[in-house]
Amino acid sequence: MKLSLFNTLTRKREVFNPLDANLVKMYVCGPTVYDHPHIGNARSAVVYDVLYRILMKLYGSSNVLYVRNITDIDDKIIDRASKLNVPISELTRQTIIDYNDDMEYLGCLKPTKEPKATECISQMIDIIQKLLDMGFAYESNKHVYFNVSRAKNYTAFSGRTTEEMRESGRIENDINKNNPEDFVLWKPANEKDDESVKFMSPFGMGRPGWHIECSAMSHTFLGSTFDIHGGGIDLIFPHHTNEIAQSCSAFPGSEYARYWVHNGFLTVDNEKMSKSIGNFITVKDLRDKQIKGDIVRLCLMTAHYRKPLDYNKKALNDAEKMLNYWYRIIGELPLNTEGSTKLDFTDIDIPKIFFDSLLDDLNTPLAIKLINDFAKEFHKTDDYKVKIAAAKKMMYCAQFFGLIRLDCNNWFKGDLDHNSIAQLIQQRTNAKKLKNWQLADQIRSNLLELGIAIEDKHDGTTIWKKVNKG
Repeated sequence: MKLSLFNTLTRKREVFNPLDANLVKMYVCGPTVYDHPHIGNARSAVVYDVLYRILMKLYGSSNVLYVRNITDIDDKIIDRASKLNVPISELTRQTIIDYNDDMEYLGCLKPTKEPKATECISQMIDIIQKLLDMGFAYESNKHVYFNVSRAKNYTAFSGRTTEEMRESGRIENDINKNNPEDFVLWKPANEKDDESVKFMSPFGMGRPGWHIECSAMSHTFLGSTFDIHGGGIDLIFPHHTNEIAQSCSAFPGSEYARYWVHNGFLTVDNEKMSKSIGNFITVKDLRDKQIKGDIVRLCLMTAHYRKPLDYNKKALNDAEKMLNYWYRIIGELPLNTEGSTKLDFTDIDIPKIFFDSLLDDLNTPLAIKLINDFAKEFHKTDDYKVKIAAAKKMMYCAQFFGLIRLDCNNWFKGDLDHNSIAQLIQQRTNAKKLKNWQLADQIRSNLLELGIAIEDKHDGTTIWKKVNKG
């Protein structure tokens, strides 16, 4: 079975055939580093991390070039630095550090390349000059604009008419434009601007527009045509529409990206996330509440990536219960989870049925169901070898997903409730019935490490109490 993806460009499911199987190229729109990412951003990061893992499994970890940019020039950055009264360079430096910490918390692998917009200014200037020379752009009052009327099939990607684009509220009105839908490639510097966002160009001192940044960074690292471009559904228009227009105009014969993958919206308690109604949640908020990253990651994968996902307390609790269920199985058996975050995705032994579910347009809900099916397999038998096989399938699939990153003791540390303790004691009782004394002793030791001492009574019952660890 080959990987199939829904291609926004053609609006249909297609079998993925890379330009070069020895170097599969993927570009994903990354963070604008002015503040902590919210959970909608987190969903996008997790979706493309899963796709990255699939591509590495299919083509080899060294044969996938995954580029996720960092936008470190933007009006939002300038405004926030001004409000905080800090240098722009300090704001972006710290925000990048915080973003990477958040990605590690979510179990996301680092992309192959993470270029900053500030590192590719000369490439942006070169593309803008090409567009001017070829008649696709024009200068007006120290700005440079892309002339949308010159672009081939400009409305095809978004499916919106020019009138719908104007009514969308996502087109900036500017008296300097020839047409309302034209978009800025270069804007002049303001007197109050920090020196770090002023760049000299043939068009004057200034800074690039948002859309040209991604075109330049993707071209620099992936060439004029590459395999996959990913991002949130909200980026289809105007950002991705404008990327296509300027890149295909600047580089004749370019297809830009051949497969476009977009993840759906995220709501909180069935409402659009908004600071004004108090449901705006950042990854930092979750970390501050000491919610385990695996719980958030699993929660974000429970809906198909193209469908809306509602984030709520029940969904988070359900994800935690599911992970607890998997971890209890691991705790019963001598399975080693150490090093799970550094898996070799070309060699990990995962069942075909599980991987096929992911090849089917990243069907993570089905893949999660299959992990639970392996867990149920474990409980249906008393055959120790069958149990081991089922538990390994469950664990390897979860680890491929970027989950099960802790050993059992660390996962449950400070978290065991009465029900969890009772289940572990029952597992120990079952092990004793099977005369698996090694496992029974291991469960006792695991509980003691967690601060739970157990005592077997003459009538066959077991009691427990909390004790100080160490």
